[in-house]
Amino acid sequence: MLNSFLGLLSRDIGIDLGTANTLVLVRGRGIVINEPSVVAINRRTKRVLAVGAEAKRMVGRAPSNIIVIRPLKDGVISDFDVTERMLRYFIEQVHEQITLLPRPRIVIGIPSGVTDVERRAVYEAAMSAGARETWLIEEPMAAAIGARLPITEPHGSMIVDVGGGTTEVAVLSLGGIVAGRSIRVAGDELDQDVVAYMRQRHNLAIGERMAEEIKIAVGTAIPTNDGISVVARGRNVKTGLPSEVLVSSDEVASAMSGSVNTIIDAILDTLDDTPPELVADLMARGITLAGGGGLVPHFDQLIRTRTRMPVHIADDPLGCVVRGAGKVLNDVDVLRRVTVDLRNGTRARR
Repeated sequence: MLNSFLGLLSRDIGIDLGTANTLVLVRGRGIVINEPSVVAINRRTKRVLAVGAEAKRMVGRAPSNIIVIRPLKDGVISDFDVTERMLRYFIEQVHEQITLLPRPRIVIGIPSGVTDVERRAVYEAAMSAGARETWLIEEPMAAAIGARLPITEPHGSMIVDVGGGTTEVAVLSLGGIVAGRSIRVAGDELDQDVVAYMRQRHNLAIGERMAEEIKIAVGTAIPTNDGISVVARGRNVKTGLPSEVLVSSDEVASAMSGSVNTIIDAILDTLDDTPPELVADLMARGITLAGGGGLVPHFDQLIRTRTRMPVHIADDPLGCVVRGAGKVLNDVDVLRRVTVDLRNGTRARR
């Protein structure tokens, strides 16, 4: 009874704790925070100077007394203390009167391939940051719920969630994951592909921000001969002087092709593990593409060609995971069925 009363008062929260961006949804209010997962800290005093977009603007530009940290790598915590401080900041942003309101229940999306130690790290970080209860939901499950796929029906649904640090591929039926892959190749790896290509092909050293800007501006999954180009600025590795070159969309497609094919191989491997009955369902229902990778032009077309199956881009692909986490907050039965409660060691039903 007390828990029900507290639940009515608290602002329960769904979080997509991503390598590149953290999204926060408050029950009844929708998505209220969408910020880069970046923290700037004073190296001497250890004081947090900025979090999110403000901190990201400091990447590659901060003086020696400021360190800019991305506390998550490949979808998991690489710096526990900084992750806790980042979570605390976001929780306090939505719980302005945290001293007057009960602490929130939190549902956090995590990659399906993480270890028990990595799960525990996320749980402990959320509890230390001020959660009353913390539940973990596997990202492909959350993304499928957020994309409004009928995961509880005795029919197959397939989700491909290409995030910043990981790509999650899963076939779901009857509220569980039947077959899946979690690979640490995603948006960040595509950026690194562009960085490596510019150095090898154009002798130009560029930063992560420039690589991301190039990917967003002209990135494509397949060459299109559209003649679109963008100016890339950096440092010439031979002369050490500032330099700029024109890079075309076809060049970027070539640079990213290795990682793109790795993601498609994960999709094909998952289909190979899927029971024939569910494959028949997927041929009719198709594959749903979510995450930032779902926005790469022609990626859906390439998947369609390689799998010979329909491919649909989810509405609001970037918000699928956090919206799925938010939806399970509203249904206790579903919450306990599809999440992990580390207080008693129970795990999501697979």
